[in-house]
Amino acid sequence: MTVHTVGIIGAGQMGSGIAQVFAVTGFDVVLMDQHAQKLTEALAYIETNVDRQVARGKITSDAKTAALSRIRTTQKIEEFGSSDLVIEAATEQEALKLTIFESLKPHVRRDAILTSNTSSISITRLAGRTAHPERFMGLHFMNPVPVMQLVELIRGIATSDDTFHTVLSVVERLGKTPVSAADFPAFIVNRVLIPMINEAVYVLYEGVGSVRDIDLSMKLGANHPMGPLELADFIGLDTCLSIMGVLNDGFADPKYRPCPLLIKYVEAGWLGRKTGRGFYDYGAGEPIPTR
Repeated sequence: MTVHTVGIIGAGQMGSGIAQVFAVTGFDVVLMDQHAQKLTEALAYIETNVDRQVARGKITSDAKTAALSRIRTTQKIEEFGSSDLVIEAATEQEALKLTIFESLKPHVRRDAILTSNTSSISITRLAGRTAHPERFMGLHFMNPVPVMQLVELIRGIATSDDTFHTVLSVVERLGKTPVSAADFPAFIVNRVLIPMINEAVYVLYEGVGSVRDIDLSMKLGANHPMGPLELADFIGLDTCLSIMGVLNDGFADPKYRPCPLLIKYVEAGWLGRKTGRGFYDYGAGEPIPTR
């Protein structure tokens, strides 16, 4: 199967970034969100990013114009009938994703491939809500999508070889680097990354080090480009907690228990950069540690 048109569900940071890389590469894109304001913000975000690519000489002004013209927005899930490939990029909540795939059933072609950008949830379980589980798999882009090279490809128990190889070829057309991960909780990247972040929160919770000292230690001592608490704020503390919950439920191993301090921050609505406050306060320009 050759993919020409890509439908994307969710116009947040991930969905917008995915839409950008597909449109710049030459795919037609249908970007769907229930909220008109989110779609307006997504288009502005994409245009700003593409302008940056033009300024850096990565693409031409004509290529920018062509890319933006390939993106169509909608608030109706019914408009995915022309999509060869559908990518769900909604919030990392299993109940929401299951509802989306249930709603998609009457509106997609029989031969369309459905995928989820989930960073942790069982692909086999999500596939169970689709009409054709053999044409479903995980397609996990990293954030920020236009910058990050890696894409995780996750097969469910029913995913066919044709589906996998079609999606693999799409990722290669995007110029990204695919890796194949088994359908275990959090796959590869977040199976390693999120427990490390959770452990950093425990180090803070136990008073071993301050926010600044923990982040500085990992940047200078382990050569990480961002400290784990800074990275948690970038990802979103609610997303980190959700993934820890998937790991904790999936493995029933106490090493995956979410740190109580992470839970408290999420309960307080301190979710990181997107709310202006997490392990750092972003309200005064230069981020200030909150502990």
